[in-house]
Amino acid sequence: MVRLTLIARVQDGLPLAEGLDSEKDAEIDAYKSQAKSLLKKFSQQPSSQAARLSVESGKYTFHYLIDGGVCYLTLTEKGYPKKLAFQYLEELTNEFSRLYGQQVHTVSRPYAFIKFDTFIQKTKKLYLDTRTQRNLSKLNDDLAEVHSIMTRNIQEVLGQGEKLDSMAKMSSTLAAESKQYASRAKDLHRQVSSAQTIQGKIPGNRPCTILASPVGLSNAVTT
Repeated sequence: MVRLTLIARVQDGLPLAEGLDSEKDAEIDAYKSQAKSLLKKFSQQPSSQAARLSVESGKYTFHYLIDGGVCYLTLTEKGYPKKLAFQYLEELTNEFSRLYGQQVHTVSRPYAFIKFDTFIQKTKKLYLDTRTQRNLSKLNDDLAEVHSIMTRNIQEVLGQGEKLDSMAKMSSTLAAESKQYASRAKDLHRQVSSAQTIQGKIPGNRPCTILASPVGLSNAVTT
């Protein structure tokens, strides 16, 4: 099913419209961040981008098409048919171009066409169930252009910069965990040292030294 839809201007990555989701999903928010990275990449190298491409990322796949200087991008589950994903984008492209094609290159504020969300939501519902007669008919259509659309990995598309950023985040996490471990080890050592110096008495007024193990057990050694 379709999980995310973004429409943006290619030349500068300015978001023009978005398929708003009423359900807050942290996982999808992370993919939305990736989608924006893709759009930024397109704006940096607009002439070198494929007009249509599928980009795999984890258990999801981004599909996008570029038309008239506008990028139409959607995120679907990996098993969702590519044919339906691009037909969904085609419908958005045709309607968005009809309504706002002349204004796209003149706006300066983000989400200038946010009202287009109404059409996105209506169209998305038509593509939710791949088993409907309408969608089965679309799947049976022999669309040669869909067969020729390449599928690439997110790291291939975003390049080394994204890889280095991911490695930096991983290093930061490992450093934090290492620091936390060292702090716990230091606290444990302090507790053990403190416990080993405690002097106590047992019945019969016989002095004893209390020794504590790291797991908090204590042994009494009589003198």
